[in-house]
Amino acid sequence: MAKKEVPNKEMMVDTQSDEFAMLSEEEQQAILKKYDPESNTRDVKGIFRHIVFFGLLAFSIFQLYTAIFGQFIPFVQRSIHLGFALSLIFILFPAKKKPGVKRDKVPFYDIILSLLSVGVGLYWPLNIEKLVFQVGRVTDLDLIVGILAVALTLEAARRAVGLPITIISSVFLIYAFFGPYFPGFLGHRGQDVESLIQLMFFTTDGILGTPLSVSATFIFVFLLFGAFLVKTGVGNYFNDLAVVLAGRLVGGPAKVAIFSSALQGTISGSSVANVVTSGSYTIPMMKKLGYKKEFAGGVEAAASTGGQLMPPIMGAAAFLMVEFIGGVTYWQIAKAAAIPALLYFTGIWIMTHFEAKRVGLKGMTKDQLPDRKAVLKKIYLLLPIVGIIVFLLIGVPTMKAALYGIVLTIVVSAFDKSTRLGLKDMIDALVDGARTALAVAAATASAGIIVGVVVKTGLGLSLATGLISASGGNVLLTLFFTMIAAIVLGMGSPTTANYVITSTIAAPAIITLLMIDTPDATVPLVVALSAHLFVFYFGIIADITPPVALAAFAASGVSGGDPIKTGVVAAKLAIAAFIIPYMFVFNPAMLMIGATVPEIIWVVFTAVIGMTAIGAGMIGYWYRKSHWIERIAAVATGLLLIYPETMTDIIGLVSFAILFVIQWISRDKDEETVATA
Repeated sequence: MAKKEVPNKEMMVDTQSDEFAMLSEEEQQAILKKYDPESNTRDVKGIFRHIVFFGLLAFSIFQLYTAIFGQFIPFVQRSIHLGFALSLIFILFPAKKKPGVKRDKVPFYDIILSLLSVGVGLYWPLNIEKLVFQVGRVTDLDLIVGILAVALTLEAARRAVGLPITIISSVFLIYAFFGPYFPGFLGHRGQDVESLIQLMFFTTDGILGTPLSVSATFIFVFLLFGAFLVKTGVGNYFNDLAVVLAGRLVGGPAKVAIFSSALQGTISGSSVANVVTSGSYTIPMMKKLGYKKEFAGGVEAAASTGGQLMPPIMGAAAFLMVEFIGGVTYWQIAKAAAIPALLYFTGIWIMTHFEAKRVGLKGMTKDQLPDRKAVLKKIYLLLPIVGIIVFLLIGVPTMKAALYGIVLTIVVSAFDKSTRLGLKDMIDALVDGARTALAVAAATASAGIIVGVVVKTGLGLSLATGLISASGGNVLLTLFFTMIAAIVLGMGSPTTANYVITSTIAAPAIITLLMIDTPDATVPLVVALSAHLFVFYFGIIADITPPVALAAFAASGVSGGDPIKTGVVAAKLAIAAFIIPYMFVFNPAMLMIGATVPEIIWVVFTAVIGMTAIGAGMIGYWYRKSHWIERIAAVATGLLLIYPETMTDIIGLVSFAILFVIQWISRDKDEETVATA
């Protein structure tokens, strides 16, 4: 969730081989600007460069001050946060993003929009008493400011996040206004302009609602934590550590990509940023050792996308989950996501292993590896991440845990000259963290529009009822429809907005059906977590689901492969991600809540065995090339093991043993006699 770190080769271990050339910084930035709206900014110069620098610095100082000494009342805290974000977005993000056009000047209309954003951000702090005592009444000036707030939020989201989120939010506004004209269960009495604007900017159910609240508290401080970690060079260290631990294994470069991307996920909440950051190093390495362009890109895209699922610092939507579920801590969410994340990366690891064996790829040679002692000597760089886990485990409030993590990062950085953070580095980290927060603030503010309309019109209940009706009350069908909706939404909107929409519309339907099926559920919290993590997962997986798979497209930009083929490979490698959410919905023991240790161990054991079988079936190789019948049997066996029933586990284990014995006994036979699918 931090600024996109561009690997600096000089920061890497000196003994690192130059055989695997990384992309230049310019090439990486070009890819980021093409596929990541958050990175497609102006290169402002002159006075505007100083305005942006001090504006971002002030933004971080404001957030740190309120995190340490206490927040202002919600309206003031959130409106100032919004004002900072909007005003800086209009300076940094151009209205049109034509490729190849030099953008170093800020046009007059963006200066006006930026100043209006400052006015909107200050309206609540300067008029707090008047607005509080109006008790729901809206003056003409209030109406104008509210309309400006909505318009500026939508335009800022379009620039910093992308057009889809603006379209979706606008559609919800239209729905709120023209409610009486919608047919059937979608119809409602409608909202006039005054009541709609009051809802959007003068209550905590609209733009200044829960999503923006989370951005103005938890998310921002964790973004700063990530930015401070980046300044220590931890991103590059992840690459070196991954090479040392996995480089010499079968298919080593691909496993390095998986390991490195899993670690990168602890400091970044962007799939595209993860791809470019670690992929600029791992993809050339995979290609050099024999992997096809599409497979190399697919491995990196699948692994990088999983970064948002990786505790302790998951994507921004995980922080929203704390507020949306209620009665749950961030630590409980991170703990619940731990086994699913582990299984996700295990699935990719297994499939890349079988692919490497099928193609006959070896690991890296000893002289291609960094010096092990030099790398392990810097293991202290991981202490802040371990510290965050410990802080959350012992019950430190989430925001305080992030603050302590920042302090620990500064302390740890002093262990070595090459990682030590000076005053300039810390100021740069504050600026970089605030820059990363701009798109998150715009996305959460737009998401607030959606939530406000859903709450005011009762659309959430209507759609949940409609979803249950369409599925005939079948839990599996409801989950399937929700999965499709989350993936489609995720193709054009960020994970944060996707989660907000699906959690307010689909999650209640899932929870209702699960509670009907399990009326004696020990803790409703388990059901709620299952439902919310389900929509969270599929919103993220959209980044590698063709035809619009931004992470795969970014990976193809690094690898030079075909974008669609890369997306297909990534989706195939991440097949576990399409299965795991169903697993933890039907078997909550995987979330480590309300389950015994033996139950958790058994679930993980059968899931890993099942994914091994599925991986062998998908790749078509185990100890030798597999006949098409063996491949079908392997996938079926894996599904039986993954399904949470004792009988299916027994049948699956017996089938797995039979397949294993057949493959093992015939492993030395002439492979040419074995047909492949």
